[in-house]
Amino acid sequence: MVIGIATDHHGVKVKSELIDYFTRQGYQMVDYGTNSEDMVDYPSFAFQVGEEVALKKIDYGILLCGTGIGMSIACNKVKGVRCAKVSNVEEARLSREHNDANVLALSSHMPIDQMEEMIYIFLTTSFLGERHLRRVQQITTYEEKHDC
Repeated sequence: MVIGIATDHHGVKVKSELIDYFTRQGYQMVDYGTNSEDMVDYPSFAFQVGEEVALKKIDYGILLCGTGIGMSIACNKVKGVRCAKVSNVEEARLSREHNDANVLALSSHMPIDQMEEMIYIFLTTSFLGERHLRRVQQITTYEEKHDC
């Protein structure tokens, strides 16, 4: 499984730790930046990860910024992306089971062990389909009809 990861300037240190941790777990990690603590504009990083997911060049994306909110908003502008900003393990699990999220956005200020657990749950949880599939398809259909 190939996982893309990106951050703004707030999450540079934690991004490196997450890459090391998930590489040791057997995941192929692709680092989309930033690699500096100098202030950057996060949308370009979110767009890049979203586009790679939408094009199926990577399986999932992980985004980090101060709150995770800005990255999530930006990434969700990419057609075919369902980016979930989550704050706990339950939300990470449900984002996959119910929403078939393909990108996860997190606050870079939470403890690393919480991030690792949420990411692990996100990556190992399957979409349940059934009644949830209809709703995900409605989102996709809306995107297509409105050229989002």
